[in-house]
Amino acid sequence: MMLKFTCLLGLLVCGSQAVLQVSISLNKVELSVGESKFFTCTAIGEPVSINWFNPQGERIISNQRVVVHTEGVRSRLTIYNAIIEDAGIYRCQATDAKAQTQEATVVLEIYQKLTFREVKTPQEFRQGEDAEVICDVISSPVPAVSWFYKNREITSETTSRLQVLPTNNLRILRVSKADEGVYRCEGRVEARGEIDFRDIVVLVNVPPVLSVPQQSFNATADYQETVTFTCITSGSPDPQVTWYWKGHEIERSEQYVLNTLDGGKSTLTIKNIRQGDGGPYTCRASNKAGSTERQMILKVFVQPHITQLRNVTAVEGSAAMISCTAEGEPLPEISWRRTSDGQTFTDGDKSQDGRVEVRGRHGKSMLTISGVQLSDWGRFDCEALSRIGGHQKSMFLDIEYAPKFQTNQTIFYSWEGNPVNISCDVKSNPPATMLWRRDRFTISSPGTSNIRIHTAEGRSILEVTPMSDRDFGRYNCTARNNIGARYQEFILAQADVPSNPYSVSLTAVSQRLATVTFLKPDSHGGVPISYYIVNYKDTSSLDWRTMRSHGVQTTVILANLEPNTTYEVRVAAVNGKGQGEFSHTETFQTLPIREPSPPTVHGQRGVGKAYRLGLIKQDDGGMPIVEYIVKYKTDKEEQWMTKLVPGMNDFTLLQPLQWNTRYNVEITARNVKGLSEPTFFQFLMPQKPDITADSLFSGLGLGAVVGLGVAGLILLLVLVDISCFFLRQCGLLMCITRKLCSKKTATSGKSKELEEGKAAYLKLPLKEENGKEVLKPDLIEIKVHTDNSIHTTQDDSKA
Repeated sequence: MMLKFTCLLGLLVCGSQAVLQVSISLNKVELSVGESKFFTCTAIGEPVSINWFNPQGERIISNQRVVVHTEGVRSRLTIYNAIIEDAGIYRCQATDAKAQTQEATVVLEIYQKLTFREVKTPQEFRQGEDAEVICDVISSPVPAVSWFYKNREITSETTSRLQVLPTNNLRILRVSKADEGVYRCEGRVEARGEIDFRDIVVLVNVPPVLSVPQQSFNATADYQETVTFTCITSGSPDPQVTWYWKGHEIERSEQYVLNTLDGGKSTLTIKNIRQGDGGPYTCRASNKAGSTERQMILKVFVQPHITQLRNVTAVEGSAAMISCTAEGEPLPEISWRRTSDGQTFTDGDKSQDGRVEVRGRHGKSMLTISGVQLSDWGRFDCEALSRIGGHQKSMFLDIEYAPKFQTNQTIFYSWEGNPVNISCDVKSNPPATMLWRRDRFTISSPGTSNIRIHTAEGRSILEVTPMSDRDFGRYNCTARNNIGARYQEFILAQADVPSNPYSVSLTAVSQRLATVTFLKPDSHGGVPISYYIVNYKDTSSLDWRTMRSHGVQTTVILANLEPNTTYEVRVAAVNGKGQGEFSHTETFQTLPIREPSPPTVHGQRGVGKAYRLGLIKQDDGGMPIVEYIVKYKTDKEEQWMTKLVPGMNDFTLLQPLQWNTRYNVEITARNVKGLSEPTFFQFLMPQKPDITADSLFSGLGLGAVVGLGVAGLILLLVLVDISCFFLRQCGLLMCITRKLCSKKTATSGKSKELEEGKAAYLKLPLKEENGKEVLKPDLIEIKVHTDNSIHTTQDDSKA
């Protein structure tokens, strides 16, 4: 280098010609296979050409992967997707006009990065075999390969079943399902600090295991029965199940239904079983690790079947015989069940009362009921059972019987002109026909002008509108069917008005109200009582006032009574016939007028410095409450503030109040008689809230916000006018003052004091609780006295 520097310096000193110099941006470069790189060669002097030469000494000519680009004194060599053969020394040579050359070199070293070739995941093995997990990794220099499982490195010390082979593969001896998981193959190149890894999923295939919950099945032929075979399989991967019958694979069809369920269950359902469907059925499970199979047997039998069972109709008191015939293989046994009480009967059984008996043989059973009763009516079940199944059918025992009357009411009440329905209710089998008779004469179905007949199933209604005394009396209802006939007699009696109520008493008597209670009459006259009439009057009056009860309630409240007055009261009952006699007259006296009872108070926080006090009116003492007298003060003050509230109001608003202050309240109600006892109440005002523009206007409507804005503008104008009055002696207030002063000057001649403004004063600014002085226009007070003296008054609304 010193020699070159000396030559260069000599040339510069001599100045004979420019010295040609060549340099490359990099001297030595390491490059991985597949990477790209470029090198810049710069020539100082006057080069004619710049050329690049490869490690073999050949001049480089640009191609698709190696490109040379020269501009002036710079030339760039670009190598794309480097390969191992690109390694070596590259020369950049510059030539001037005198054919003199200078060159620079760069050493390019190509290395192979860690590369995993054809690492397959997952890799599958059969349980029990020796598995070799393949990890093909290359690099230059040769990499160091390590294996990890569950974040722990696999070494010969940790386990004897897992071995890292010279080929860098991992061997697992007698691999099992427990060895399944993710294994990491990690390669390292210590010289470069290079590391890379691949995660390989190891799957262990387990041969199928097959079990069947039931190996033998019985079925009945030709009765559209269904049988389902079930196989339970396990294995990895999940086995595929196929079904075979007598060596032939079963395909899906209308008769064969194949299903795969959770838990490894597979089912074969055979529908509409025929006798030829019997035999061995095979379930075969297969996967990558192997296959296994199990066999099940279907035995087809003929299920019991009831061939003869009919409904029976018997007459009450006679005997009924019910027959049931069944067939099957083997021959079934027959039993009976009476559904009315659930009692069962088999061959040879007899009921406790001896009326029901069963006899049977060779698939036939006879149930005999002697002395049939209505309780025997209903369904009987015949069941044929054998060891392979059963069959059940039902029949109905119908019992015919003569008519039976269902109603016990035989006396009806009415009065002339009032229609009444006499109902004749009959139960019979078969249905009965019903006729009405009176005095041995049959009443025709259309009836007469005042007698009509209405007929429904099991019921005949005789509607009678009595016109005279001869319409009252006995009526006969006759019911008849083919079993027999019955009749029932009804009496239509004349109704009467109720008897008088009794035990009339007065409770809860006050100045204006009284409660009347009484007991019902002993007789309602044959028809229900509709309501009660309560007559009452002042003892000094001849006119009775009337109150009606609500329905048949025996309590009536008398209202709008006069205080301190004696009243008479009596009660009568009213039914459809009319009003009965009045009860014994009772007297009572209302209470005199007195002072009202103390009101009841409940409080509720108001808006701002206000408190809402709810007033609940109690006993007003017989006269309306004129007003409520509300006194209130803080617990630190001696003087009460008083507020009068009209008696019709149910609340009052106390304001303005002080924040965070406890108040005592005393409320008294007053009527014309006087004052009630006071009611005492306490409440505590909350802390002063933080007031923001949002909290002030969030609850206001548009009109309220506009109104507040106008009020604020007026307040601002007033403050400006007052400021002008004191500071510059101008404005509206100044004009008013001058007019007043001019009048005072004419009478007293003391205009000098008026000009100086001593006759006017402004109340001192108030201090809010936060200590800030505020000037409130409504607290400004100007007084001019005849003696031209100045007085200051204390504001009464300081609180």
